[in-house]
This record gives sequence, C-alpha cells and structure tokens, in this order.
Amino acid sequence: MKKVLVIGSNSFSGSDFVDLLLEEGKYNVIGVSRSPEKSALFLPYKSRNSKNFQFHQIDLNKDLPRLAELLDEFRPDYIVNFAAQSEVAPSWENPHHWFQTNAVALTQFANLIKDTTYLKKYVHISSPEVYGTCVGNILETAPLNPSTPYAASKAAGDLSLFTFAKNFPFPLVMVRATNVYGAHQQLFKIIPRSAIYLKLGKTIELHGGGTAVKSYIHIRDISRGELAVMEKGRTGEIYHLSPDQGVAVSDVVRTICEKMNVSFSASTQTVAERLGQDKAYTIDSTKARTELNWKPIITLAEGIGQTVSWVEKTFDEIAKQPLVYIHKE
Repeated sequence: MKKVLVIGSNSFSGSDFVDLLLEEGKYNVIGVSRSPEKSALFLPYKSRNSKNFQFHQIDLNKDLPRLAELLDEFRPDYIVNFAAQSEVAPSWENPHHWFQTNAVALTQFANLIKDTTYLKKYVHISSPEVYGTCVGNILETAPLNPSTPYAASKAAGDLSLFTFAKNFPFPLVMVRATNVYGAHQQLFKIIPRSAIYLKLGKTIELHGGGTAVKSYIHIRDISRGELAVMEKGRTGEIYHLSPDQGVAVSDVVRTICEKMNVSFSASTQTVAERLGQDKAYTIDSTKARTELNWKPIITLAEGIGQTVSWVEKTFDEIAKQPLVYIHKE
C-alpha cells in the first residue's frame, strides 16, 4: 500500500482528503495536526474505523524534531500539507502568527525534507488569495498580489517552497483551490453558519451586501483533484481547482434560505465590507481538467442541500459548539 502523510488532518480539507484516501482502500495514512483529534462531527473518516489510519498530535511550530522522527520511521511516498493559519479577517489582528505558521515553520519543514530519498511527491495546499482580486480568468502563471496578512503569508510560504524545488531534488507540486464547502465544515463558515443561524432564528449578516463573488466548490470535488495531483501532477507545477463559474455570496445565502423555506429578506441584513475583501475569485482550472482529467461533479445546489441536511441531522451536537472562529497561536 502507498504511504501518505497528511499534515493538517484535523482541518476541513485535510479530513475529507483522509476520508477519500481510506475510501479508496489502497493507502496507508498517517494524519498529523497540532490539536487533539476532533470528533466525528468534523472528521468524516472517523466513521470508517479504518486500520489503515493513525493520528499523531504534532505542532510544526514547536515539535519539528518529533515530526522528523515520524518521517524517518514512516518514510511516506507522499506528503500532503494542509496545515496553515487559514482565516483572513483575524490575520489583521496577529499577522506575525500567520507568517510564523504559513512561512517560517513551513520553510523549516521544507529544509528538513528537501533531501529525502523516499518522497515521490510533496503536495502543498496553497490559496488563490495570493493573487488578490481576480480580474478575468486567472491562470497559474498570474503574478502574486496579496491584499491581506493571510494572503501575504501564504504567498511568502509558496515562494519559499519554490526556492527548494529549484535548487534541490524536492518533488514539490502545489494546489490552489477556490472556496470549499460541505458537511463537516467549520461552523463559522458562511454556508453552515447561515443554515445554523436560520435554525436559531438569528439574522445573517452579509458583508458589503454579499456582492463579493466566490467560486464555491464541494469539498469532495477538491479532494478528488488533490488526489489526482498527488498521483499524476507534474513536479514543480501549480494546479488550480475551481468550479465552472463564481457566484455572489448573497445568492448562496438565498439558496440556503430557499432550501430551509425561510424568507431571504427577513433573515439577512447588510453590514460593512471586511477589510481587504477581494471582490472576486475566478481562477482557471483548465490545466487540471486537461492534464489530470479532473472536473467538479457536485452542483452547488446539490452540495448546499447536503450541507443543510448535515446541519439539521446533527443540530443537537452542533448547538453545543462555538459558532465563531477561535484563534490559536
């Protein structure tokens, strides 16, 4: 069986990727995250009780020697790294925390693995936010133009990784995917949070009226793309994963309201736009579609329906959870 180390396995994207690997049944997987393993509410793979998965709590910022020991023992064929400080708005409050995780610790980790002989592919999960506001259809060759500390820290980390790829036999391949959503997502994200607020009878705040255009794509479509990149992506390349078109945040919330049979106008209010909010993310994924034979297959309406059903099915447990982002240094 192929051996895969998934860093950031507690994250929404990381946990779904683990779930897909275990579903495929041909991978031996180790998950690593800085926090203790979450419950099945947020980790879909836990319902599988797979003998092909084990979890280790390791913080890249503090426990790099422990991770080095694990690597020496496991000798993975693939490393897929989802670990990051990933929220945009809070990055203005402690920007140095974002740079420490997304650039400094990442560089230390790359330096650790740059000369390994067992590694076939290092897949790094980046973000299209490094491009800033997207005008037109953005290709993988677009210049970096970040407009928030989060985006700047991700751009710095990306550039650092490519210096290792240029100077060492470091098998880097990078993924930039647009706005993921789905069941098991963090509850403060707009799609699950909107459904939860409607269940609670709370008003949904639309920053800037919800006019910002996002390219929402279901998490399993992204995980399938990341698996294709891991298996077939060309070393040294960047691959975009995106839907066919973007959609305004307000239209997404409107769809959720329709699914839950409530009034959009009565359930929402316009508030000030977020600082540094980019107006659109419309990146081009022709490269992944052509080279890797990948394309999204879950429609937005279908995916929102699945997410709303998850919220309704698990609402008693969800109601016990915090609905806001809690920052950890």
